Amino acid sequence: MRILVVEDDTNLNRQIKDALTEGGYAVDVAFDGEEGHFLGETEPYDAVILDIGLPQMDGLSVLEEWRRAGRSMPVLLLTARDRWSDKVQGIDAGADDYLAKPFHMEELLARLRALVRRAAGHASNEITAGPVRLDVKAGKVTVDGQAIKLTSHELRLLSYLMHHKGKVVSRTELTEHLYDQDFDRDSNTIEVFVGRLRKKLPEEVIHTVRGLGYQILED
Repeated sequence: MRILVVEDDTNLNRQIKDALTEGGYAVDVAFDGEEGHFLGETEPYDAVILDIGLPQMDGLSVLEEWRRAGRSMPVLLLTARDRWSDKVQGIDAGADDYLAKPFHMEELLARLRALVRRAAGHASNEITAGPVRLDVKAGKVTVDGQAIKLTSHELRLLSYLMHHKGKVVSRTELTEHLYDQDFDRDSNTIEVFVGRLRKKLPEEVIHTVRGLGYQILED
């Protein structure tokens, strides 16, 4: 999953990025509202962590602009304000969740997982596809109960496909959602990772839809 972090506090921005990267996410960052607004409007993100008190353009204005433009990615608002009226204003602007500073990084990660999960239509942290089970929280994959060792890129790819079960996902979409903007993107690497996954998973799990992409079928 690819996440955008818009936070002007340099240390907090770095801490969030490090935690997300360690959690297996591809992460882009911005330090002011204008840059964040541009990235959110032009790049495909699975979720955004957005601070309200930003320079150049405040977070609520950024969020309202995204929603008016039809951008529907889940947004978790961060703010030092803890008044109920501020929370209402944020939710009314189009936020999906709200976290007041200071916060524990584990709570931020849990809320982010929930946003991504709900956006994909899943109620649980565990997603299954036949004999394959993905534990989103732990970042673990099992086949018939046996743990499968995956690289970080293999896990990202499988996680994205499993979150979007039933949908045909193109190589371009996978490339856009698995790598941050600084990565030297090459859609051919997707084929390599799919090939590696197929050697570790039952053959019937990942289907190739000729000319369109890949699909994990609904159970």
